[in-house]
Amino acid sequence: MNTLARRITAAVAVAGTMTLVMTGCVQGENAAAGDSGASEGSEWSTAELSLDWATYNPLSLVVKDQGLIEEALGDSVTVEWLQSAGSNKANELLRSGAIDVGSTAGSAALLARANGSPIKVIDIYSQPEWSAIVVGADSEITEVSELAGTSVAATKGTDPYFFLLQALGEAGLTIDDVEVQNVQHADGRALLEGGSVQAWAGLDPIMAAAEVESGAKLIYRNVDFNTYGFLNATEDFIENHADVAQVVVDAYEEARVWALENPEELAQLLADAASIDIEVARTVITERSNLDVSGVPGDAQIAVLETIAPVIVESGDVQGGQQSVDDAIASIVFSDFAEKATE
Repeated sequence: MNTLARRITAAVAVAGTMTLVMTGCVQGENAAAGDSGASEGSEWSTAELSLDWATYNPLSLVVKDQGLIEEALGDSVTVEWLQSAGSNKANELLRSGAIDVGSTAGSAALLARANGSPIKVIDIYSQPEWSAIVVGADSEITEVSELAGTSVAATKGTDPYFFLLQALGEAGLTIDDVEVQNVQHADGRALLEGGSVQAWAGLDPIMAAAEVESGAKLIYRNVDFNTYGFLNATEDFIENHADVAQVVVDAYEEARVWALENPEELAQLLADAASIDIEVARTVITERSNLDVSGVPGDAQIAVLETIAPVIVESGDVQGGQQSVDDAIASIVFSDFAEKATE
């Protein structure tokens, strides 16, 4: 029996208590006292769980490949996996209710919550350097300041987009100095290589593949402009299905331990999932994906969000401006599951 499975007895035992506690912390008025929401004939509070996997979230590949959640929940819960092509897509899936748990960058999660999406971060899956400013192999552009008047591909609502905004600001430019082509990450690479844009705010592992396969050049890197990898859940899921949420976070923590001990196997998982060369996957895992971080969301992540907040506000993408962002920062963290998982 693996570590996750051994935790299940305890998780089930405290499910009712956890639900009551979180009911008070989140919304809770509609929950009856002592009602754990357990489905009839099942030890779990739901018969269905939907969550995402993403090539920018290596731990999701481990959890999915090893069937950690399915093993823990057994046959009484149907687990559905949906791929997220980017943080913006994960946020769309969360907002629509298509998934209960989804992977985003911290900046994307903050933007979504500030705009009314009822999500909270329940686990941290990485501290990556997954964004950079990329130009083509034959480009003569070597500095961000030279992007003035050019067309740049970026995916709005994601870390690479906010990376671009910060990089432009540091170079004395604004978003108005470039023409942004708002496309998904893979399409950004295609536009760059086709010559339709002069630069691309890239995302790994697609970016690393572009370096190796087509000679793309990273003209600007800054690890401090990258936010953490956030594993987010809807408030409804947190409030009404605490027992299953705990299983998900436990699985992520088990996957982290395995990933740190098996980097070569993890690289192969990424190579297979992203259809990239193993050498590219090794670069992403060993050089640009710090998985050896605490899974418990807290002060470190809040500090990063406070740094990125002015950039998000100035982007004009938040309906309520600074107040909405401040409120989102103050309420986005829910650390109970990760704290229990890491005990």
